[in-house]
Amino acid sequence: MNIDKRIDALSERLNYIKDIFGNLENANISMLGSELDEFRGLRGTISTKDSLSKLARLEDLFSFLESKLEKELTPMDRVRIVRHPQRICLTDILENVYDNYTELGGLGEFSIDPSMLIAQAYITRRVGQKVVHQPVMVIGQEKGHGQEFRNGGSAKPWGNAKALHYMKVAQAEGIPIHTYIFTPGSYPIEDYPGAAQQIAKNIYEMGKIDVPIISVISEGGSGGAEAIGLADRRLMLSHGYYSVISPEGAAAIEANLKGGKRVDNALIGNCARKLGITAEDNLEMGYIDRVVQEPHLGAKPASYDFFRTLRSEVIRATNEVCISVKGLKLFRAMALKQKGPEEGEDVFMRWALSSRARARLVEKRYEKFRNLSTSAYMDQRSLFLKMGAAVQGVAWSTKSLFVYNLVGRTVRAAKQGMEEIQAEAHLVKERTARLLKKNSAENGSSVKISSEVRDKLLCLSTSDQSPCFEEGRWKYSSPKCKDDRTFTCPNSASEGCLDLWAPDLFGDFAGVCSNCGHHFPMEYQWYLYNVFNYAEGFEFNSGIESANPLGYEGFDLKLDEARKKTGLRSSCITFETRMDGINAVVICLAAPFRGGSVGAAEGEKIIRAAERAQRKQLPLIFYAHGTAGIRIQEGTNGVLQMPRCTMALRKYVDAGGLYLVIYDTNSYGGSVASFLGCSPYQFGIRSSKIGFAGPRVITETTGIPVPPNYHNAWNALARGHIQGIWDRREMGRNIGQALMTMGGRNLYYR
Repeated sequence: MNIDKRIDALSERLNYIKDIFGNLENANISMLGSELDEFRGLRGTISTKDSLSKLARLEDLFSFLESKLEKELTPMDRVRIVRHPQRICLTDILENVYDNYTELGGLGEFSIDPSMLIAQAYITRRVGQKVVHQPVMVIGQEKGHGQEFRNGGSAKPWGNAKALHYMKVAQAEGIPIHTYIFTPGSYPIEDYPGAAQQIAKNIYEMGKIDVPIISVISEGGSGGAEAIGLADRRLMLSHGYYSVISPEGAAAIEANLKGGKRVDNALIGNCARKLGITAEDNLEMGYIDRVVQEPHLGAKPASYDFFRTLRSEVIRATNEVCISVKGLKLFRAMALKQKGPEEGEDVFMRWALSSRARARLVEKRYEKFRNLSTSAYMDQRSLFLKMGAAVQGVAWSTKSLFVYNLVGRTVRAAKQGMEEIQAEAHLVKERTARLLKKNSAENGSSVKISSEVRDKLLCLSTSDQSPCFEEGRWKYSSPKCKDDRTFTCPNSASEGCLDLWAPDLFGDFAGVCSNCGHHFPMEYQWYLYNVFNYAEGFEFNSGIESANPLGYEGFDLKLDEARKKTGLRSSCITFETRMDGINAVVICLAAPFRGGSVGAAEGEKIIRAAERAQRKQLPLIFYAHGTAGIRIQEGTNGVLQMPRCTMALRKYVDAGGLYLVIYDTNSYGGSVASFLGCSPYQFGIRSSKIGFAGPRVITETTGIPVPPNYHNAWNALARGHIQGIWDRREMGRNIGQALMTMGGRNLYYR
């Protein structure tokens, strides 16, 4: 019976190997199959002793050839390893890495989202004769072993919301957070709270969670990984992958297939190689801190030596984070610098941090992500300009510190004190006046207010019905004004709209149907000049240029074509302007440049714009003329812009900045799921479509057809994803009103 079980185990190993290598012809795999079949044929003809001897040799042959096949693994083979049902899952880790745990937020299928598993666990350590239990909050996607209700580890918005809730519980209790990433990507649900908006909220909040966060990556797919992956230490399993998009998704985009056609396997494998998704690739680029070695061909539930290694690694990583912000640490810091993880596990450190250590932890986390991907773009500015910008930044910071913090704080305190005194004096004056008045006529007399004061008091409540598109006001005219033809409104059948002549439609009417208000697409230049006063503004960091950090085949040519077509060096334009007497920093994502996709260059410009707005204490406006999300050809260099930019904008908002986002045309993907979706003030032009993924991607991912208007601005407003919808013709006026009324203490320019 023991022999039969061992034969079945070898058969499972062989099937696993065939699955990993995609059933491709391989001499080593064929040899294993032949040897196993031969042994089965001899099974009834030889003695038990000979059977055991041959079986032992066969098991040794399997181990030897598995180690040989390990060296032949391609990036796509590693993708198949992390997706295989025999792959370790989070429950296996809880059972074998931690000493005890209690699952929270639901059990198994009976959970708000079974693909997100939360557990309060502890690790037992011995310090001399004393046994210490160190509590940890464990959070991660759970694939299970073929459990369909787990949804393959694709968390829904409420699953990510559950993860964030328990992160805050861990913060309140002062215990570390260990996150395990086992996801191909989040499930693209747009209902409230919405996939993109919830991921953006997770990233925004994780930047300020002031307890140690350790992430372990097995399958890290795009925004689904970033929802719980913003960590102080990031470990990656040696057979895992971490990517901006799945290889199949990248191949579908490269092939531009439509109508349900399948992508060629060779193209998928080529994309997996070019994207730089493996642990070695990400370690070389600096996006993970260490690689955790697995057994040959990947870790399985019975890989007990691997679990011991993983336990040592997460303990060591947690110790490293704590020791980096604590005081007394000389000998323990030296011990942690030893090469092997076992030495680090022997070091004991309490994982509770003081308030000062927590503040240092958050600052170090920001610095860590701020310094990532800085070599993945080109900075064409001269050394003189770079030095000048650095000196200018120091000058702005010094000025802000003196004017707004030192002197300004005193002035504000004095003003508030005077207001209180004046209010008291006014009340005394009014009460005295009433006692002195002797007749009802005098008591009923009204206080006269000058017309100038009245206008100032009522200026926000009155509405000016005069048209906002007066002759000669706009500085930019759409090229479509020159078309000598008429345009038919898409709503003409239902609304009875008449055809509009192009010079009227795209000139006086600003691309808006005069009958039903339908918004035709307009160029980003129209907004820059006619709304944001770009002609009188100052563009900065224009020398930062999109690059091809992975050497992605054919992408340099596509970038050159985009530069020639648009005259831009990246999809991001950053400038400082003045609108209606208010200075502001504006960021624009231009859709004509690679669909407004975001890579390392765009991310760096967004961060620098936020830093400039913070130093100069100006409001920050982000206009997304259109964005396809994160640029897939930059791989992890691109996806890292989600936490990088979000943390920079969080720092700006926390310092008192007013951050306003305006969407137009098609805004999808990682941009909406991070630095755009994290704003408390988000508005959409009536022509905008907003979502986590486009209709085709949702249909391909879920198999559910998407209604035609599923992503329009009105649905986004109804779901609570944005706070209002603006008419293009009123956009300038609405921005002015927003700057006058929103933000409270965050109104920098006041």
